[in-house]
Amino acid sequence: MPASDSAPPWRRLAAVFYDVLVLVAIWMFAAALVLLAFHGEVDVAHQPALYHFVLQGVLLALTALYFVFSWSRGGQTIGMRAWRVRLVDENRRSPMPARSLLRFAFSLVSMLGAFGFIWCFFDPDRRAWHDVMARTRMIVVQKA
Repeated sequence: MPASDSAPPWRRLAAVFYDVLVLVAIWMFAAALVLLAFHGEVDVAHQPALYHFVLQGVLLALTALYFVFSWSRGGQTIGMRAWRVRLVDENRRSPMPARSLLRFAFSLVSMLGAFGFIWCFFDPDRRAWHDVMARTRMIVVQKA
């Protein structure tokens, strides 16, 4: 695949920023459901450690579901649509759910120290580290 249609790092980061806004809304909805389930009596500061572990696990699962579902069903999250970038596999199709989940897992590691995005500046195809590992890439979607 030619590097000329690869999404530049600034566009990727802009899409991530938009997606964080969507994720905050999802996380707030999940927190509201927890409060509803406990009739507003959740005192987070005095909950056992297991509660925090479970809550963080649920938020991580919701985040994974958002990305994996979006990438597998069209290759774009809401932020990626706004910034006209798309995730594709080696065949220029939306990745299958297993590959999307793999990319999500690698992206968690890739976020440590932002080295995954820095990788874009050294890769000839401008792929992030998690894209290299998952055999995916971000491309720019041309206007219709």
